Amino acid sequence: MIRLFRHYVPVWFLLLGLAEFAIFIASMYLGEVVRASSIQDHPWQIDAKAWSGVLVFSVLMSFNMTIVGLYQRNLEEGRAGVLLRVAVSFLLALMEIGLIGFLFPDVLTWRRSFLVAFVLAFWGILAARYLFFRLMDEQTLRRRVLVIGTGQPAQELLGLAAQPGAGFQVVGCVGLPREVRVVPESLQVRLDGPLLDYVRMREIDEVVVAISDRREKLPMHELMDCKLSGTRVMEFPFFYEQETGKVILEHLYPSWFIYSDGFRHSALQSSLKRAFDLLASLALLSFIWPVMLFTSLAIWLETRGEGDVFFRQKRLGLGSKVFEVIKFRSMRMDAEADGVARWATANDNRVTTIGRFIRKTRIDELPQLWNVFKGEMSFVGPRPERPEFVETLSQRIPYYGERHRIRPGITGWAQVCYSYGASEEDAAEKLRYDLYYLKNHSIFLDFLIMLRTFEVVLLGRGAR
Repeated sequence: MIRLFRHYVPVWFLLLGLAEFAIFIASMYLGEVVRASSIQDHPWQIDAKAWSGVLVFSVLMSFNMTIVGLYQRNLEEGRAGVLLRVAVSFLLALMEIGLIGFLFPDVLTWRRSFLVAFVLAFWGILAARYLFFRLMDEQTLRRRVLVIGTGQPAQELLGLAAQPGAGFQVVGCVGLPREVRVVPESLQVRLDGPLLDYVRMREIDEVVVAISDRREKLPMHELMDCKLSGTRVMEFPFFYEQETGKVILEHLYPSWFIYSDGFRHSALQSSLKRAFDLLASLALLSFIWPVMLFTSLAIWLETRGEGDVFFRQKRLGLGSKVFEVIKFRSMRMDAEADGVARWATANDNRVTTIGRFIRKTRIDELPQLWNVFKGEMSFVGPRPERPEFVETLSQRIPYYGERHRIRPGITGWAQVCYSYGASEEDAAEKLRYDLYYLKNHSIFLDFLIMLRTFEVVLLGRGAR
């Protein structure tokens, strides 16, 4: 696991991305060689213009692979989903290169080069992905982890190790005195000597302390021996965070928010983020106003001019301040005629025909660009919730109010990592992602979230 700008990136996916970028370069280069072989004696020596085509093709393909979610930790659809997403990324590239060739005919002129590159790259990517899955299935390539603890946290860690694509395997769990042991007995380790000797004998890469009661007496001297010998030693909440991209609520202490690494908001970073929000929202409003005008007209015709085409609703923002979020109306006027606030559900009968389409395509969110321009929201941040929901959730979910320490966003880490939620359990799960963003947020993470938002829109995930 590598930490880039405070965000944890699996080493395997980073290497996969670099390898696939090299495949795109090689494919386009060979495409140029095939084209040049019919018109010159030294086809391997391609000119600067041809190299520009190589660069455009490689960057576009890597960008597309990212926005369709091919570098995320876990794909719910499995390997069939990978094939579908690869196909979508190549289809997008065809449209993008066609558009670039139309707008800038002097930049991309040789169609045969791209045809050869597409064929070579497609089979090269499939081969790379097949090899990647085979390597990920190899236990010998996974990090070897020794767990200190045999209680509930250790059991949850075992659950992580059992997930497809996990980059580690649990070698064993060392129990502590007076601990309630819930892990399988086959994984419980009884040490006959120093902990360091066992770590060296079993070639342990990391030692994770996973205990539920901090009053348990830890073998501090032996853990220090392991750490000083080069073995990584960490607590379970930190390990869980780096492996999942979210925070575990059940095993946190209030002091964790104060003393853990992260939760740093510099004035420079805040200023850059606000400047981007201001300029980007203004540019997008200037560019997409025809889409917004057409959507307004469609809603007005569907509702026969009854009511406003815009929907305003009170939400809680930065510092728990109330503001009005603006969206295109997607539900009937009497959606909450009884005055009771409720979440949208799957196939909600309150959603209109036009509303279902604009929800699926996220067009209903476009008016929130005005909220971003005014400074009430940001492009990236936790989604703002209604005051009625926040009051209830804050009483039932620990640390829920902490999500209001940062400006809410149109999209967020929880939105690209988790599907739409309509229950307290969903709210708690999204909070895990929101706290991860609050702790580790950076310009790099914002950029990554915006890229992954394309996947949500393209594949229609999470809309109701």
